[in-house]
Amino acid sequence: MDLDSSTTPSDYRQSDCLITGAAGFIGSHLTEHLLQKGIRVTALDNFDPFYPRFLKESNIASVGRHSRFRFAEIDIRDASALRGLPGGYDCIIHLAAKAGVRTSIADPDTYHEVNVIGTRNLLECAREWGTRQFVFASSSSVYGINPTTPWTERDPALFPISPYASTKVSGEILGHIYSHLYGIRFLGLRFFSVYGPRQRPDQVIRKLSELILAGRSIPVFGDGSSSRDYTYVDDIVSTIRAAIDYRATNYELINVGNSRPIPLLDVIHTIEDALHKRAVLDFQPEQSGDVPFTCADIQKAQLLLAYQPSTSFQEGMKRFIDWLTLEDADRPLTHNSPRE
Repeated sequence: MDLDSSTTPSDYRQSDCLITGAAGFIGSHLTEHLLQKGIRVTALDNFDPFYPRFLKESNIASVGRHSRFRFAEIDIRDASALRGLPGGYDCIIHLAAKAGVRTSIADPDTYHEVNVIGTRNLLECAREWGTRQFVFASSSSVYGINPTTPWTERDPALFPISPYASTKVSGEILGHIYSHLYGIRFLGLRFFSVYGPRQRPDQVIRKLSELILAGRSIPVFGDGSSSRDYTYVDDIVSTIRAAIDYRATNYELINVGNSRPIPLLDVIHTIEDALHKRAVLDFQPEQSGDVPFTCADIQKAQLLLAYQPSTSFQEGMKRFIDWLTLEDADRPLTHNSPRE
């Protein structure tokens, strides 16, 4: 893959994008994709110590010298540092956030500062710079425990059950305010359990895989029947790509999932088969902040963004395990408890 080949953004209306959280899991995949398509990318990340810095640095190592790539180490809580950027961006893709449901329960103040104040800072910059397109990484966690499935954007009630989820709801509401007052086109993409190469060390699929590889027991919270609507990272990137060029309306909230929830024990068995190793299960009580089931209604994404998830869970897991065991075999494993 030649990231510096001469391509033109013929399939894009935007040619200059600002990506926050660009050194993270989704951000690094998106950065590579846009550069391949001839888009100029200004990448922001603050290398939050939630997981080791060197993992994020390795995520963007391949694009570090690309002629259309610029990087700035900035915390989105620092409004003055953000205003020091040159502006002129066609689109802001806001992926940066404090992640993790359970850790947000222990530290709600920091989650509010980063995820709410940071989002407001970026919307203010969009207003000042005249940036009219804003794509926001929201989350399926905004639905909380909702017995009506699949979850649809048309549902008038949200039931978030963690501070993290509440910050994502706040981001969506801030987007509506800035869209209404200043004409910023705001698309909030509600991601459902994204997985794939470069997944964060705390996320459940990577954690489970590393524990099985190390021969350590897996804490299973509840009876293992909790199910998630897993979405492969390439399908997420294709949706963000479509959202960058979306023009029809000024404010939308859109589910990005698979509509195929997979129980936790089935996930474990899939990993076992891929690694040719058996897992040692340690059943524990359910955790505060967890939801038992997620399932996305993706009709709106299909209608507005021509979204069609193309990677099956089995194929996505194969790609992830190949990355984990082959490409990153020299990487230190982390053996904390899995987090949803």
